[in-house]
Amino acid sequence: MSSTHGIAQPVRRREDVRLLTGRGRFADDVNQVGQAHAAFVRSPVAHGIIRGIDVTAASTAPGVVGVFVGDDLTAAGVGHIVARWPRYQSTQIQSARPLHTPRPGLAEGKVRHVGETVAMVIAETRDQAEDAATLIELDIEELPAVTSLADALAPGAPVVWDDAPGNIGQVWHRGEKEAADAAFAEAAHVTRLSLVNNRLLANPIEPRASLASWDPADEGAWSLVASGQGVQYFMEILCEQVFDIERSRMRVRMGDVGGGFGVKEQPFPEDIAILFAARELGRAVKWTGTRGEHFLGDSHARDARIHAALALDAAGNITALRVAIDDNMGAYYACNGTGMPLRNTPNGLPLVYRTPIVDIDVRLVLTHTNSVGPYRGAGREQAAYVVERLVEEAARETGYDPLALRRRNMIPPEAMPYETPVGRTYDSGEFEAVMDKTLALVDWAGYPARQAESAERGLLRGRGIATYLECIGGFPQEGARIEFAEDGGVDLVVATQSQGQGHETSFVQVIADRLDLPFDKVRLRQGDSATAPLGIATIASRSMTMAGSAIVLTCDAVIEKGRTAAAHLLEAATGDIEFADGQFRVAGTDREIALLDLAAQVRALAVEGVPDSLDSAAEFQAPDQYFPNGCHVCEIEIDPETGVTTIVRYAAVDDCGRVINPPIVHGQVHGGVAQGIGQAMLEEIVYDRATGQLLTGSFMDYTMPRATDVPSLDVDFHEVPSPTNPLGAKGVGEAGITGALPALMNAVADVISAQGRTVNFDMPATPEKIWRALHG
Repeated sequence: MSSTHGIAQPVRRREDVRLLTGRGRFADDVNQVGQAHAAFVRSPVAHGIIRGIDVTAASTAPGVVGVFVGDDLTAAGVGHIVARWPRYQSTQIQSARPLHTPRPGLAEGKVRHVGETVAMVIAETRDQAEDAATLIELDIEELPAVTSLADALAPGAPVVWDDAPGNIGQVWHRGEKEAADAAFAEAAHVTRLSLVNNRLLANPIEPRASLASWDPADEGAWSLVASGQGVQYFMEILCEQVFDIERSRMRVRMGDVGGGFGVKEQPFPEDIAILFAARELGRAVKWTGTRGEHFLGDSHARDARIHAALALDAAGNITALRVAIDDNMGAYYACNGTGMPLRNTPNGLPLVYRTPIVDIDVRLVLTHTNSVGPYRGAGREQAAYVVERLVEEAARETGYDPLALRRRNMIPPEAMPYETPVGRTYDSGEFEAVMDKTLALVDWAGYPARQAESAERGLLRGRGIATYLECIGGFPQEGARIEFAEDGGVDLVVATQSQGQGHETSFVQVIADRLDLPFDKVRLRQGDSATAPLGIATIASRSMTMAGSAIVLTCDAVIEKGRTAAAHLLEAATGDIEFADGQFRVAGTDREIALLDLAAQVRALAVEGVPDSLDSAAEFQAPDQYFPNGCHVCEIEIDPETGVTTIVRYAAVDDCGRVINPPIVHGQVHGGVAQGIGQAMLEEIVYDRATGQLLTGSFMDYTMPRATDVPSLDVDFHEVPSPTNPLGAKGVGEAGITGALPALMNAVADVISAQGRTVNFDMPATPEKIWRALHG
């Protein structure tokens, strides 16, 4: 085991030097000789029938080599992007069948949201393409549109899809309704809340960009360079759904990626359109999106209305949880969009508490807005937000100490493995110990003195606490491959895709730990479907649990091969060969050979039964999901004259299982908390209800958190390794945002309730909202 670069060592991210000195290679940095450029014309209305598209002027504009509309793709048999539906028992799905909302590369017959791609211009330069796009004249018969959940569900509302009357695409239930009815009828106390999970937009620093090409040789083959979160998931959608081709006829590559957060996990209509254009024109076609196009065309996130209730007995034990959720899915289901409300939120709703009965209803509602897809948390944050707001409000209403109420209902470690009422089996966790560690870190006992000091300055101080638990991972397998190169280096090949997570460092640490190889000898290869092993993508906090575990199994395969080869070279029985400190040695002797030396020597062997290469591959299949958990505490000061909120203290303790690289994991938590601050206090996507126009289409209107909004954080870990994967990892990518939302909003509610005001108001908790809540 490497003592300096192995697991748990604070190794500095080696990719940072390349990225911070301008040597990264992102999708927009990739060019091809003779490439053309694409520009898109987007719908100016939220709902309408396409009566005509006049491309005459655009077709003859300088530099233009092609103009395409939806009918062109339809005539060529180009398919659509269709949602992946979670695999659930038929009894959980109440609708007759899952509704499919096929999303085309270019709109076909109708437009269903502002910003939908309607036409595409291909020209020699980007400027020429964009200039020509302005010459296209659209004849769209505008129809009434609905953008909000309330309007979409109103009687007689305009319909987004004819197959979804009432704009309800799916009705789903999990739990026990009759048992819940009885539990609520018998409860000593019932807490009810109506909550909003506000609509957001992930804002990675790098907008999407793609370069498509077509090779007519060998029956034709496509190549796509994209900014994404995993080549294999792109391959699945493009080959199986859109073009109906064998995977051998498509190659997807990804280089450095400037953030993803879920929005880049799938291909989008622009990718379909430029792949089509590359084949039609016989040349490469490039498209780079603007920030404005990102707001209009990339998936949005969240947007749910929740009615929740918690039942307690006279002793303060939770007896039942009832949650009804309406999720605004937009006009088209995103590829994994349905998994958030139908899988991630319900799976996490019991959180860390013994909850004997649940009753969960979910409706997927369609509106004339952009698609709603995964964004950091992806429904898990919604579960934590609902339950922790309920628990805190229940403590306030009943007079229970909020810590005591939580302790009474927490699942104890000795109950593991613990089966929840939604069918998940928690494999490990020490929830009360995590909370206690957080309380010590934040100096919970010293709060009254700090509150008094704030009051002396005319400020209202409040605090919020929240636990969380996420159900992550799965999808359900991931592979890895280790290759020993002739130059003496070692290549690790994976199907995951780093977008800032530090895989070039942490994945290599796993190899350094297992094989005791020099850290600088190992190279990470990712982002090429031609070489990638079985896998999906870097999504759902799953990379270390899944790909990391596959790396461990691959290292074990290398060792087994090495023992056989070393036995031959050292003239010993295989059973006598030991591996330690990067050396194969004959037990009880000083005869040994280093792993890298052995890898070089076996290439020249031609002995039956002896491997001629130590190259190895393995796949890991998760037995279930993983359950990272934690506790966050936030203290705020509010200026009652302005409603301005300042976060003055923040502590988080997370159990993400085995920590591979502490600084990287700290960074994941810090980034997630920053995004949680954004959602809770600042960010919101807003559409005009009358016209369906996007009102927050730039950073002039959409308020992102700045450095001054994010405090210094005290972060620590409480490692309880998962027993169901060889690394013991649980995942950490979404921990920060999942804990931050309820902690922040509970702190705001603490201040407002102390002033005798109602606390049931919605995110984002802007200064205006807080001022109005304080002053009535």
